[in-house]
Amino acid sequence: MSKETKRVMCGDVPIGGGAPVSIQSMTNTDTRDVKATVEQISRLADAGCEIVRCAVPDEEAAAALGQIKKAVRLPLVADIHFDYRLALSAMENGADKIRINPGNIGGEEKLRAVLRAAAVRGLPVRVGVNSGSLEKEILSKYGGVTAEALAESAVRTVRRVEAMNFDQIVVSLKASDVVLGFEACKSASQQLNYPLHIGVTEAGTLNSGKVKSAVGIGALLLNGIGDTLRVSLTGDPVEEVLYAKEILEAAGLRRKAIQLISCPTCGRTRVDLTAIVSEIEERIKPLERRRAAQGKKPLTLAVMGCEVNGPGEAGEADFGVACGKDCGLLFRGGKPERTVPAGEIVPSLLKILEQWD
Repeated sequence: MSKETKRVMCGDVPIGGGAPVSIQSMTNTDTRDVKATVEQISRLADAGCEIVRCAVPDEEAAAALGQIKKAVRLPLVADIHFDYRLALSAMENGADKIRINPGNIGGEEKLRAVLRAAAVRGLPVRVGVNSGSLEKEILSKYGGVTAEALAESAVRTVRRVEAMNFDQIVVSLKASDVVLGFEACKSASQQLNYPLHIGVTEAGTLNSGKVKSAVGIGALLLNGIGDTLRVSLTGDPVEEVLYAKEILEAAGLRRKAIQLISCPTCGRTRVDLTAIVSEIEERIKPLERRRAAQGKKPLTLAVMGCEVNGPGEAGEADFGVACGKDCGLLFRGGKPERTVPAGEIVPSLLKILEQWD
């Protein structure tokens, strides 16, 4: 069961307080290039992104947020480092949330100015702590970067922000080391009641980064920790969103419109199950999108390779097939329906799916 945290609003998206875990990503376009940034945000939204962050390295980028805001439907988070004036400008130009690292924003008064402006507008501020930016005294105290060091840095920073009469806070603790990040988030979650943004920073490529993200983010979610997340991958940010959805589905926090279950195959399999499942997976995508858009109840489709577990698994699904020698026994609503040749399995299942409701 997820920990109940304070709820804040990023635009129209709730974070914490029992709200569904939201998916974030970050544009890798030049924010000053409004057209390219808007196009990428539109692609992210179509993929299922719910909150998007843009880098704001200078005043021109901050001003561009105003044009971007008018052209997109996702809440915008301004990513600010070093210059507090960029945070103020980003808010003036419509940012729905500010991401800062209080350690590099320029001192107490400048931090206070950012928080005061956010409070006036009712905007949340994400307080980010990374393994690469810990305070020198904390590094000295713990002899380097440790989970305890990250957690103490986050708690200390939150207390500073609270002392400035600001509580619309989202906390982020990230490391590229999966175990370190997990332990740090777990420790901070026990000490703070603010929503937690989770992820594995600098996770890597689409291949290696997916594995690290699945373990790091999945472990936290299964421990009831995390209110919003980003999968950080080197590449097209749309891939981050698609994989974030898969992690949430695997953790049982979301369900696909059509949940495809298939067995790993073994020596008893007497059809080309790999080809059958691959074709089904590709051909159900339009149906998945349509069902999701219509808000219909999720369905389960089981494609099993033999008679050992096949009938049981397929029978428990909404519909499915248990394969035999060059054939498959179709199931609908838990009941066997008919046997079809191997070449007719895919079209027969698709026809059943189309007719189902």
